[in-house]
Amino acid sequence: MRLDNLYYKSVSRLAIAAEGGTHPKHRLTKYHQFFIDNVSPTDAILDIGCGDGFLTYDLAKKVRHITAIDINKDNIEFARRNYNQENIKYLYGDATRFNFKERYDAIILSNMLEHIDKRIDFLSKIRKLADTFLIRVPQLNRDWLTYYKIELGVEYRLDPTHKIEYTMASLSQELKQAGMSIKRASIQFGEIWAVAGRLK
Repeated sequence: MRLDNLYYKSVSRLAIAAEGGTHPKHRLTKYHQFFIDNVSPTDAILDIGCGDGFLTYDLAKKVRHITAIDINKDNIEFARRNYNQENIKYLYGDATRFNFKERYDAIILSNMLEHIDKRIDFLSKIRKLADTFLIRVPQLNRDWLTYYKIELGVEYRLDPTHKIEYTMASLSQELKQAGMSIKRASIQFGEIWAVAGRLK
């Protein structure tokens, strides 16, 4: 099982190098399209945990304006150099502490929620900022190997910085605790892609 983890990390690193610095999952899974399909041309969007700005840039081609924030300064500098245009505003900062003063039509949470410790507090905070939340998180019950690793006490997470990996039930429960609910969701490539909204 440890060899499987080593293999997975090695293949990912080599694939990124072969693609010139961008993981091929962006191209192959087409997950950008999920977010693009769920926003409108008149929307103002907040992209939390925007990484290198690749998804932000694709969204900016469709929406009116997008604010993107990331805790990694190198990511923001890379995004400003490589994935910038007039309707994008990049911010360097910790979204869990940042004082957002605007409201948005939708908030993007693409592979970032699993990196946060106090997720209920965070979701409760951003719940006030928008009516729609587009979420992409890693799925815990993606295959039998994951549960076998857990049983053996071997690292099972796709990334050791993950605080959690989700089932549909655990994601739904966390959102409910924060006053939100899943409107629709699907399982894609071992991930949960969900559209969520505020509970009344």
